[in-house]
Amino acid sequence: MKPKIEICCGSALDCLAAQAGGADRIELNSALALGGLTPTLANLIEAQKKVTIPIITMVRSRGAGFCTSEAEFEILYADAELLLTHGADGLAFGALHEDRTINAEQTRKMIDLAHRYGKEFVFHRAFDCAVDWDVALSQLIAWKADRILTSGGQAKAEQGIDVIARLQKQYGDQIEILAGSGVHAGNALGLLKQTGIHQLHSSCKDWQSDPTTSGNHVTYAYAPAPHELDYEIVSEQKVRELTAAAAELN
Repeated sequence: MKPKIEICCGSALDCLAAQAGGADRIELNSALALGGLTPTLANLIEAQKKVTIPIITMVRSRGAGFCTSEAEFEILYADAELLLTHGADGLAFGALHEDRTINAEQTRKMIDLAHRYGKEFVFHRAFDCAVDWDVALSQLIAWKADRILTSGGQAKAEQGIDVIARLQKQYGDQIEILAGSGVHAGNALGLLKQTGIHQLHSSCKDWQSDPTTSGNHVTYAYAPAPHELDYEIVSEQKVRELTAAAAELN
C-alpha cells in the first residue's frame, strides 16, 4: 500500500504548493501558529479552483484547549456545515470535557454532520490530550469516526512512536491512524516502518519574510529568532522530498 501524505496548509496558496509537491491530501486551516483554526470559506473556494486532491477542513474556533462551550459549538457547527456545503472533503474536529474525556455529544454531532454529506470525519490532536487513549479510540470507532491524527501523546511523533505502533496494531483495522507533529523527509520512512501506519501528516514548513511585521516601537512578530519578520508557508520542495522518502517503503 502506497503511504498517503497529508499536508497541513494555512491558505489556498499553501494548498497549491502541497499538490505541486505530490501530496495526497490537505488539511486546510488558518492561524497555524495557534495550532490551526477554521479556515476562511474564501480560502477553501479558491483552493478548489485548482486543487484536485481532497481537502479536509479544520473546525476549531480559538487557541488553547478543546473544552468547547455550547455557544462556541453552535458557531463551529454552523462553520462546519458551510464548509461542507462548499465542497470540503471532510472535517477535522476534537472536543474534550474538563476532565479530558471526549465530549461525546459534540463529537457525535460533528461525525453525523460529516457523514450526512458523505464526507470524512477526523478527530484531530485533541486525541493526544485525552485522559485515556484506549477509551477514546473505542468511542470514536463506535461512533464511526474515519481517522485520528496523533503524535502518540508526545510533542513529536518520533517520541510517541511506540504508542502509535500499539494503536495501529490494536485498532488500525477499525479506524485510520494518521501520525503527525515533527514529520519530515528525514524521519518519514522510519515512522512508517516502525509503526505500521500508512499515512503521515506534515506542515513541510518554510518561512516567508514580511518586512512590515515590525516598525517603530510596534511588532506583530510571533515566530522565534531568526524568523521575527516571517510567517510560515508550505514548501513545495519539502513536500516533494517527503513524498519521495515515504515512497521508499515500497
